[in-house]
Amino acid sequence: MQWQASHGRNHLPWQQTRDPYRVWLSEIMLQQTQVSTVLGYYQRFLDAFPDVASLAAAPQDAVLALWSGLGYYSRARNLHKCAQTVMEQWGGAFPQTAEELATLPGIGRSTAGAISSFCFSERVPILDANVRRVLTRVLAFDADLAQSRNEKQLWEHAQQLCPTENLHEAMPRYTQGMMDLGASVCTSRKPTCLVCPLHSECRAARAGNPENYPVRTRKIKRSSESWWLLLAVDAQRRVWLQKRPQAGIWAGLYSPPVFEDYAALQSHAQAAWSQDGTRGWQDLPGFLHVLTHKDLHLHPVLVPVDQAHAALVSEVDESCWADAAAWAELGLPAPIRKLLDAELA
Repeated sequence: MQWQASHGRNHLPWQQTRDPYRVWLSEIMLQQTQVSTVLGYYQRFLDAFPDVASLAAAPQDAVLALWSGLGYYSRARNLHKCAQTVMEQWGGAFPQTAEELATLPGIGRSTAGAISSFCFSERVPILDANVRRVLTRVLAFDADLAQSRNEKQLWEHAQQLCPTENLHEAMPRYTQGMMDLGASVCTSRKPTCLVCPLHSECRAARAGNPENYPVRTRKIKRSSESWWLLLAVDAQRRVWLQKRPQAGIWAGLYSPPVFEDYAALQSHAQAAWSQDGTRGWQDLPGFLHVLTHKDLHLHPVLVPVDQAHAALVSEVDESCWADAAAWAELGLPAPIRKLLDAELA
């Protein structure tokens, strides 16, 4: 706590409040996302949705549009569901215990602990990636965290180490200190142990092997997939966009129609607009989009559609012709937004 006060991060906007709405918003955005990236999104969200009531009342498309570029879009969908649950089941006020917070959509045990300790000074731990790394090294905790019983044991250690006095001030400072220590000193590679305030107590540092922790044997299996994107464009430079299913990659976002191969794309385009309505096809350069567990190889095909044929299909449910002004307001995956801006804006 002393280290955090003098060396930790104390300037971030969500640190200047105990409003659970703002702390919750920052915690969800910071999951698997750098602070520097979150700062701009955080302020834009507050400008659009200053409180939980305004977020709950917003259309999902508006929420996804503001989230576009942050990735992991299930966070945005759960953010919206959570706001609605707080309004419907909790009268617009976030519950004040980690146990109750963890029942809300998109809030796991660690996020619940962060909100509860920061906003309500509850004596509960967090165990995000940074804190997990600090604790396993200090304790030389070498049990495999891929096994749930070992994860549970680490949670018990984390609980025991929480402050026991002056919780109103101690819990927010302690929680932030553990997060900051893992982010800036106890890093996954080449930790700067000599400047760490826990150096004298850290068993891993004494053994000279901090990078051996934490231990997790289960590895992420990566896969790859190729998608062909149909960029149907009419005479007004509008592109045909479809809303993706509510499950899977880019769930609930708008995208050009996706096909598993070029033949399927060609067949669909010709059936929808006829050969006469689609002249001047152009294969645009393909590109790679990297997801957490999958590499997406994207192959866009530009298909000009004349005005008469475009009008025939403008009423398909949850699909639309969108110009640059319109797609700016829709929830689009970041690579799709970049593609449209480069080719059509």
